[in-house]
Order: sequence, then C-alpha cells, then structure tokens
Amino acid sequence: MRDTSSPAATPPRPRRLNARTAAFGALTLTAVALFSVLVPVLLTLYRQPAAFAFLFGALLCAAPVLAVPFPRWSTALFVVSAVVLPLPVAELDGQDWPWPWSVPAMLALILFIGVVAIAHGWRLAVIAWVLSIAGTLAVAFALSGAYPVVAAIVNLVIVTSVSGAALLVAVLVASRLRVGAELTRERELTAIEQSRRVLVEERTRIARELHDVVAHGMSLIQVQASTARYRVPDLPAAAIGEFDEIARTAREGLTEMRRLLGVLRTDDQQQELAPQQGIRDIPELVRALRRAGAEIDASLAPAPEAVPAAVDVAAFRIVQEALSNAVRHAPQTRIELTSETDAAAVRLLVRNGSSTQAASGTPERGHGLLGMRERAALVGGTLSAGPDADGGWTVRADLPLAGPAPAAPPARIDGGSP
Repeated sequence: MRDTSSPAATPPRPRRLNARTAAFGALTLTAVALFSVLVPVLLTLYRQPAAFAFLFGALLCAAPVLAVPFPRWSTALFVVSAVVLPLPVAELDGQDWPWPWSVPAMLALILFIGVVAIAHGWRLAVIAWVLSIAGTLAVAFALSGAYPVVAAIVNLVIVTSVSGAALLVAVLVASRLRVGAELTRERELTAIEQSRRVLVEERTRIARELHDVVAHGMSLIQVQASTARYRVPDLPAAAIGEFDEIARTAREGLTEMRRLLGVLRTDDQQQELAPQQGIRDIPELVRALRRAGAEIDASLAPAPEAVPAAVDVAAFRIVQEALSNAVRHAPQTRIELTSETDAAAVRLLVRNGSSTQAASGTPERGHGLLGMRERAALVGGTLSAGPDADGGWTVRADLPLAGPAPAAPPARIDGGSP
C-alpha cells in the first residue's frame, strides 16, 4: 500500500498570483465592465449604429489594457476612438444626455490616463489627455448644429476637471510606486553588500589567524629542522638529510600559504579579534623559540590583572609575529624583547641584529606587518617597524588600555617586514 503521508506524495501547492498579474486581471475586468455599459448607452441614448458602437466602443475600452504592453499605439487608438465616437450623433429630441463625453466614456478616459501614468510616466498620459479633450472639443464645434455648443462646453469642462484630478492622483501614485520600488532595490543591494562584506570579513579573519597561528608553527618547524645539525651533536648523515627534507617541505608549505593568504586577504578590512592567547602566554612563546635555537633576551613585566581582551590578544600576536620575522630573516642574531605595562598602555619592543633585508635597503612588505598594523589599529594603538641606526630591525607598539579614541588615526608603519 502506498504511503500517502510521505513528503513525495504531498501535492504541490498552487502558485500564487503576483501583484502584476492580479493588477492586469483587474484592469481587464474593469475594461470589460465599461464595454458592457458603454455600448448599450451608445445604442439606446445616443442612437448610434450598432456596428459603429460595438467597434469603437470596443477599441475605447480595450485601449487601457493595451496600454500596458503598447503605450504609444494604445494612445493613438484611444484618441481616435474618443474623437470618432461622438460623430454620428442624431438629434436627441431635447434630451440632455452628456455629449461629447458620455459617463462610461469619461470613466474609460480616467482609466486610460491612470494606467499610462502609472505604467509609463506622466508625459505620455498628459499627451493622451490633452489630445482627447482637444479632439472632442473640435467635434463639438463641428457638430454645433446637431447639439448645443454651450452644453458641450459644460460637458467638456466637467470631463476635463474630473479627468485632470484623476491624472494628478495617478501621477502621485506612480511617483509613490517608483519611490517604493527604488527603496526595495536599495534594500536588496544593501543586503547583498552586507552579505558580501560579512564574507570578506570572515575571509580576512581566517587569513589573519592562518598567518598568526599556522604559519608561525610551520616557521618553527622549518627553523628547528634547519638548525638541528648545529644544535644536536653527532647526527648521522641520514638524520641530517631527513631534517633538511623537513625544512624544505616546511618552506614550500609556507610559500603556498603565502599565496593562499594573498587570495583570502583584503587590505581594506579591519576585523574584530577572536581571543585566543594573551600577554600571559608570551613567556611560553619565548621558551618555544629558544628550544628552536633562537637567542632571545626577554624582559617581561608581570601581566596586569585587568587588560581588555582585544589588547591582550593584540599584544601576543604582535610579539609572536615580530619574533617569527626575526627568527626567519635573521636567525643568527640575538633578539631583544621588552614588554612593559603601566596604567595607560602596554608597550612592546622587539629588536634583532642586522639582517640581509635590512642591510639591502629593500625591505619586503608582507602580510605579517599588515596583520600587526591591523591589530594595533583595532585597539587605538600605534606601531612602527623599520631598520634602526645599528643595522638591525626594531618593532615598537603602544597599545592603550583605555581602547581606541573616538578619532584614532591608523597605526603608522615605517618600512617593511624584515
């Protein structure tokens, strides 16, 4: 037995009509209703020939529907029908029927200029309105013998006033609809831009954490493998070859990671930090680098009790990046690390001896220095990095404990990554 309760057996829901389809359907029904009233009025009150009344009555009532896809052709069709319909009028035997505009014809005029104004703008609607009124005015003067001119003028004044007010309302409605459509489009564009910005911010955050965490670990692997032959005495040749292969693989991995960071990172984003390690973890970082063979003279003040989370993470990441750069680019030099904290700020200094990059005068700007700049700027601090007078490389960072000022300038960088 078939299970009709399963989702596959559920009949599809009927598709709902959208607003445009519903409006077009309502317009068509209105045109049909006007036609069903206009033709009997033309036949009984104005005594027009049946074929004539049916033909031009149908054209007059169909023009509002045709105005949606064909505005210019429908305008010409409506004006011609409005001007021709009053022509074969007979003597009305003293009856005061409205002429040259009957009530159903006036309603068709209001409907037509309203549709044109909303769908295609006020200019074409005004043209259709003026031509229709002017054309029927000419017919009134041409047939002054069959129908009193004064009564025709009164009829035209009433029709002009009513249809003119309807045209004004239609123009205002059209303006409101256009403003609403523009606001809707702006909201959609804003939502798209917001989602794109969130995506870019997430990519930048991933790039930063990859550089600060994964790249740092791979740099230590490369340094440890490269210096193993000097730190461990009496290594066999096979072990030395293995360590060299590990170092080569780590360098290749770092190269590929730099390419990946170039794809992920955007230079115009400043992101919030995801707290991980802080100032209290700097001593362990120093010990790990010393085990890898780095010579570091560290002067670390005790970590304060209350440090903002962003400042705590920024201080650790800046020290980590500065030490990693020093180990990579000047592995045989002594590194000086100083960390001080007072009531106003956390002050960091990382300095190493001369390196090939600093000596050459063509420092290489990389993602690490950009990451340090971002982290310092996020907490309202300043950072400078560049060669010093002794041929070494110095990184200084001042990270205020009070957070960024209302108009904090971006962190300054002198030079590039060592």
